[in-house]
Amino acid sequence: MLPEGLLPGGDNAPLTEQAEAFTRFCRGVIDVVAPLVPAVKPQAAFFEQLGPPGMVALADVVGYAQEKGLLVIFDGKRNDIGSTATAYAEGILGPAGQSPWGADALTVSPYLGGDTLVPFVVVAAQRGAGVFVLVKTSNPGGGMFQDLVAEGLPIYEHVARFVESLAEKAVGTSGYGSIGAVVGATYPQQLVELRAIMPHAWLLVPGFGSQGGTAGDVAGAFDAEGTGAIINNSRGIIFAHARRPYAERFGARRWQEAVEAATRDMIEQLRAETPAGKLQAR
Repeated sequence: MLPEGLLPGGDNAPLTEQAEAFTRFCRGVIDVVAPLVPAVKPQAAFFEQLGPPGMVALADVVGYAQEKGLLVIFDGKRNDIGSTATAYAEGILGPAGQSPWGADALTVSPYLGGDTLVPFVVVAAQRGAGVFVLVKTSNPGGGMFQDLVAEGLPIYEHVARFVESLAEKAVGTSGYGSIGAVVGATYPQQLVELRAIMPHAWLLVPGFGSQGGTAGDVAGAFDAEGTGAIINNSRGIIFAHARRPYAERFGARRWQEAVEAATRDMIEQLRAETPAGKLQAR
Protein backbone atom coordinates (compact mmCIF):
# COMPACT_ATOMS: atom_id res chain seq x y z
CA MET A 1 0.00 0.00 0.00
CA LEU A 2 3.02 2.31 0.02
CA PRO A 3 3.13 4.90 -2.76
CA GLU A 4 4.62 3.61 -5.99
CA GLY A 5 8.37 3.96 -6.11
CA LEU A 6 8.91 4.11 -2.35
CA LEU A 7 9.78 0.41 -2.21
CA PRO A 8 10.88 -0.77 -5.67
CA GLY A 9 11.16 -4.42 -4.61
CA GLY A 10 7.71 -4.51 -3.03
CA ASP A 11 6.86 -7.32 -0.61
CA ASN A 12 9.72 -9.36 -2.05
CA ALA A 13 12.35 -6.87 -0.92
CA PRO A 14 14.59 -7.83 2.01
CA LEU A 15 13.15 -6.98 5.41
CA THR A 16 15.79 -4.30 5.95
CA GLU A 17 14.72 -2.53 2.76
CA GLN A 18 11.04 -2.81 3.69
CA ALA A 19 11.78 -1.33 7.11
CA GLU A 20 13.74 1.53 5.57
CA ALA A 21 10.78 2.24 3.28
CA PHE A 22 8.45 2.27 6.30
CA THR A 23 10.75 4.78 7.96
CA ARG A 24 10.87 7.07 4.90
CA PHE A 25 7.12 6.85 4.46
CA CYS A 26 6.27 7.51 8.11
CA ARG A 27 8.72 10.40 8.30
CA GLY A 28 7.09 11.83 5.18
CA VAL A 29 3.65 11.58 6.75
CA ILE A 30 4.90 13.18 9.96
CA ASP A 31 6.47 16.08 8.06
CA VAL A 32 3.05 16.87 6.60
CA VAL A 33 0.78 16.37 9.60
CA ALA A 34 2.97 17.76 12.39
CA PRO A 35 1.69 21.35 11.98
CA LEU A 36 -1.93 20.15 11.81
CA VAL A 37 -2.52 17.48 14.48
CA PRO A 38 -1.51 16.87 18.11
CA ALA A 39 -0.65 13.17 18.01
CA VAL A 40 0.20 10.14 15.89
CA LYS A 41 -0.55 6.50 16.66
CA PRO A 42 1.90 4.02 15.11
CA GLN A 43 0.51 0.48 15.04
CA ALA A 44 3.29 -1.70 16.45
CA ALA A 45 2.13 -4.88 14.68
CA PHE A 46 3.04 -3.67 11.19
CA PHE A 47 6.56 -2.93 12.35
CA GLU A 48 6.86 -6.16 14.36
CA GLN A 49 5.85 -8.03 11.21
CA LEU A 50 9.27 -7.10 9.79
CA GLY A 51 11.17 -8.48 12.79
CA PRO A 52 14.18 -6.62 14.22
CA PRO A 53 14.51 -4.21 11.25
CA GLY A 54 10.88 -3.23 11.77
CA MET A 55 11.44 -2.51 15.43
CA VAL A 56 14.37 -0.27 14.55
CA ALA A 57 12.06 1.55 12.13
CA LEU A 58 9.38 1.94 14.83
CA ALA A 59 11.89 3.44 17.25
CA ASP A 60 12.95 5.90 14.57
CA VAL A 61 9.35 6.88 13.85
CA VAL A 62 8.56 7.44 17.55
CA GLY A 63 11.61 9.62 18.01
CA TYR A 64 11.08 11.58 14.80
CA ALA A 65 7.44 12.33 15.63
CA GLN A 66 8.43 13.68 19.02
CA GLU A 67 11.19 15.80 17.46
CA LYS A 68 8.42 17.38 15.40
CA GLY A 69 6.41 18.18 18.53
CA LEU A 70 3.86 15.39 18.28
CA LEU A 71 2.59 13.14 21.04
CA VAL A 72 3.04 9.45 20.25
CA ILE A 73 0.38 6.89 21.17
CA PHE A 74 2.02 3.46 20.93
CA ASP A 75 -0.76 1.20 19.64
CA GLY A 76 0.28 -2.17 21.05
CA LYS A 77 -2.81 -3.23 23.03
CA ARG A 78 -0.53 -4.74 25.66
CA ASN A 79 -1.24 -6.43 28.97
CA ASP A 80 -0.40 -9.47 31.05
CA ILE A 81 -0.23 -10.47 34.69
CA GLY A 82 1.71 -8.63 37.39
CA SER A 83 5.40 -8.35 36.67
CA THR A 84 4.88 -8.72 32.92
CA ALA A 85 2.47 -5.77 32.88
CA THR A 86 5.07 -3.77 34.77
CA ALA A 87 7.70 -4.71 32.19
CA TYR A 88 5.45 -3.58 29.35
CA ALA A 89 4.70 -0.30 31.12
CA GLU A 90 8.32 0.46 32.02
CA GLY A 91 9.57 -0.50 28.57
CA ILE A 92 7.12 1.58 26.56
CA LEU A 93 5.85 4.51 28.64
CA GLY A 94 7.66 7.72 29.40
CA PRO A 95 10.10 10.04 27.66
CA ALA A 96 13.39 8.88 26.20
CA GLY A 97 15.80 8.27 29.04
CA GLN A 98 13.05 6.85 31.23
CA SER A 99 11.89 4.16 28.80
CA PRO A 100 13.54 2.54 25.77
CA TRP A 101 10.55 3.22 23.50
CA GLY A 102 9.80 6.71 24.81
CA ALA A 103 6.07 6.66 24.04
CA ASP A 104 3.71 9.27 25.46
CA ALA A 105 0.83 6.81 25.74
CA LEU A 106 -0.04 3.15 25.20
CA THR A 107 -3.21 1.22 24.34
CA VAL A 108 -3.94 -1.53 26.88
CA SER A 109 -6.35 -4.46 27.08
CA PRO A 110 -8.41 -4.72 30.30
CA TYR A 111 -9.53 -8.32 30.07
CA LEU A 112 -7.03 -9.77 32.52
CA GLY A 113 -8.56 -7.70 35.32
CA GLY A 114 -8.01 -4.47 37.19
CA ASP A 115 -4.85 -5.57 38.96
CA THR A 116 -3.10 -5.89 35.60
CA LEU A 117 -3.99 -2.29 34.71
CA VAL A 118 -2.49 -0.88 37.90
CA PRO A 119 1.18 -1.13 36.76
CA PHE A 120 0.37 0.92 33.66
CA VAL A 121 -1.49 3.52 35.70
CA VAL A 122 1.37 3.80 38.20
CA VAL A 123 4.12 4.10 35.59
CA ALA A 124 2.08 6.58 33.56
CA ALA A 125 1.64 8.78 36.62
CA GLN A 126 5.32 8.59 37.49
CA ARG A 127 6.51 9.45 33.99
CA GLY A 128 3.90 11.93 32.77
CA ALA A 129 2.54 9.43 30.25
CA GLY A 130 -0.92 8.10 29.43
CA VAL A 131 -2.90 4.87 29.07
CA PHE A 132 -5.85 4.18 26.79
CA VAL A 133 -7.90 1.16 27.91
CA LEU A 134 -9.93 -0.78 25.33
CA VAL A 135 -13.60 -0.27 26.21
CA LYS A 136 -15.69 -0.52 23.03
CA THR A 137 -13.65 -1.38 19.96
CA SER A 138 -14.52 -0.44 16.38
CA ASN A 139 -14.27 -3.90 14.77
CA PRO A 140 -17.50 -5.69 13.70
CA GLY A 141 -16.90 -8.63 16.05
CA GLY A 142 -16.16 -6.51 19.11
CA GLY A 143 -19.60 -7.09 20.57
CA MET A 144 -19.07 -10.85 20.78
CA PHE A 145 -17.71 -10.41 24.31
CA GLN A 146 -17.96 -6.67 24.98
CA ASP A 147 -21.76 -6.63 24.65
CA LEU A 148 -22.41 -9.63 26.90
CA VAL A 149 -24.55 -8.67 29.89
CA ALA A 150 -23.35 -9.29 33.44
CA GLU A 151 -25.18 -8.03 36.54
CA GLY A 152 -27.53 -6.05 34.32
CA LEU A 153 -24.86 -4.19 32.34
CA PRO A 154 -22.90 -4.97 29.17
CA ILE A 155 -19.27 -5.89 29.80
CA TYR A 156 -18.02 -2.76 28.05
CA GLU A 157 -19.95 -0.61 30.53
CA HIS A 158 -18.39 -2.44 33.48
CA VAL A 159 -14.99 -1.71 31.93
CA ALA A 160 -15.95 1.93 31.37
CA ARG A 161 -16.96 2.41 34.98
CA PHE A 162 -13.65 0.98 36.16
CA VAL A 163 -11.73 3.20 33.73
CA GLU A 164 -13.59 6.24 35.06
CA SER A 165 -12.65 5.28 38.62
CA LEU A 166 -9.01 5.31 37.54
CA ALA A 167 -9.34 8.49 35.49
CA GLU A 168 -11.04 10.40 38.29
CA LYS A 169 -8.01 9.82 40.52
CA ALA A 170 -5.63 11.12 37.84
CA VAL A 171 -7.42 14.34 36.91
CA GLY A 172 -5.32 17.36 36.02
CA THR A 173 -6.20 21.02 35.60
CA SER A 174 -7.89 20.35 32.24
CA GLY A 175 -10.47 18.06 33.82
CA TYR A 176 -8.72 15.07 32.27
CA GLY A 177 -5.68 13.11 33.33
CA SER A 178 -3.46 10.23 32.33
CA ILE A 179 -6.16 7.59 31.84
CA GLY A 180 -8.33 7.30 28.74
CA ALA A 181 -10.51 4.83 26.88
CA VAL A 182 -10.66 3.47 23.35
CA VAL A 183 -14.21 3.75 21.98
CA GLY A 184 -14.91 3.12 18.30
CA ALA A 185 -16.50 5.65 15.96
CA THR A 186 -18.59 2.83 14.51
CA TYR A 187 -20.82 2.81 17.62
CA PRO A 188 -22.04 6.42 17.88
CA GLN A 189 -24.85 5.76 20.37
CA GLN A 190 -22.55 3.93 22.76
CA LEU A 191 -20.05 6.74 22.29
CA VAL A 192 -22.57 9.20 23.72
CA GLU A 193 -23.35 6.88 26.62
CA LEU A 194 -19.69 6.25 27.40
CA ARG A 195 -18.82 9.95 27.31
CA ALA A 196 -21.40 10.38 30.09
CA ILE A 197 -20.08 7.39 32.07
CA MET A 198 -16.45 8.51 31.75
CA PRO A 199 -16.45 12.31 32.14
CA HIS A 200 -12.79 12.39 33.23
CA ALA A 201 -11.37 10.03 30.59
CA TRP A 202 -9.88 11.03 27.26
CA LEU A 203 -11.65 9.09 24.51
CA LEU A 204 -9.43 7.74 21.75
CA VAL A 205 -11.82 7.11 18.87
CA PRO A 206 -10.69 4.81 16.02
CA GLY A 207 -12.85 3.99 13.02
CA PHE A 208 -13.09 7.40 11.36
CA GLY A 209 -12.69 7.31 7.59
CA SER A 210 -11.86 3.92 6.10
CA GLN A 211 -13.89 2.00 8.71
CA GLY A 212 -16.96 4.13 7.97
CA GLY A 213 -17.05 6.53 10.91
CA THR A 214 -18.01 10.13 10.10
CA ALA A 215 -17.65 13.44 11.90
CA GLY A 216 -21.29 13.20 12.93
CA ASP A 217 -20.66 9.74 14.39
CA VAL A 218 -17.82 10.96 16.64
CA ALA A 219 -19.48 14.16 17.86
CA GLY A 220 -20.61 12.45 21.05
CA ALA A 221 -17.02 11.78 22.10
CA PHE A 222 -16.35 15.45 22.82
CA ASP A 223 -17.38 17.34 25.92
CA ALA A 224 -19.44 20.52 25.74
CA GLU A 225 -16.29 22.63 25.35
CA GLY A 226 -15.06 20.64 22.35
CA THR A 227 -12.27 18.78 24.13
CA GLY A 228 -11.83 15.32 25.64
CA ALA A 229 -11.55 13.31 22.41
CA ILE A 230 -8.79 12.22 20.05
CA ILE A 231 -10.22 11.15 16.69
CA ASN A 232 -8.05 8.61 14.89
CA ASN A 233 -7.96 8.40 11.11
CA SER A 234 -5.29 6.00 9.88
CA ARG A 235 -5.64 4.54 6.38
CA GLY A 236 -7.94 7.35 5.28
CA ILE A 237 -5.05 9.78 5.68
CA ILE A 238 -1.79 7.92 5.20
CA PHE A 239 -3.02 6.15 2.06
CA ALA A 240 -5.17 9.01 0.78
CA HIS A 241 -3.29 8.96 -2.54
CA ALA A 242 -4.99 5.64 -3.38
CA ARG A 243 -8.60 6.60 -2.69
CA ARG A 244 -11.17 9.07 -3.93
CA PRO A 245 -11.16 12.00 -4.32
CA TYR A 246 -7.43 12.33 -3.70
CA ALA A 247 -6.28 9.67 -6.16
CA GLU A 248 -7.64 11.71 -9.06
CA ARG A 249 -6.23 14.98 -7.75
CA PHE A 250 -2.77 13.86 -6.69
CA GLY A 251 -1.92 10.27 -7.49
CA ALA A 252 0.97 8.30 -6.02
CA ARG A 253 3.71 10.73 -6.98
CA ARG A 254 2.12 13.54 -4.96
CA TRP A 255 1.16 11.33 -2.05
CA GLN A 256 2.23 13.85 0.60
CA GLU A 257 -0.10 16.44 -0.88
CA ALA A 258 -2.88 13.86 -0.65
CA VAL A 259 -2.03 13.29 3.03
CA GLU A 260 -2.25 17.01 3.72
CA ALA A 261 -5.52 17.44 1.83
CA ALA A 262 -7.14 14.49 3.64
CA THR A 263 -5.96 15.82 7.01
CA ARG A 264 -7.29 19.30 6.35
CA ASP A 265 -10.61 17.89 5.11
CA MET A 266 -10.97 15.86 8.30
CA ILE A 267 -10.23 18.92 10.44
CA GLU A 268 -12.89 20.90 8.60
CA GLN A 269 -15.43 18.11 9.00
CA LEU A 270 -14.78 17.90 12.75
CA ARG A 271 -14.95 21.67 13.05
CA ALA A 272 -18.29 21.78 11.25
CA GLU A 273 -20.02 18.78 12.82
CA THR A 274 -18.69 18.37 16.35
CA PRO A 275 -18.21 20.52 19.47
CA ALA A 276 -14.52 20.73 18.51
CA GLY A 277 -15.60 23.61 16.28
CA LYS A 278 -15.75 25.76 19.42
CA LEU A 279 -11.99 25.61 19.81
CA GLN A 280 -9.96 28.52 18.52
CA ALA A 281 -7.31 27.69 15.95
CA ARG A 282 -3.82 28.05 17.32
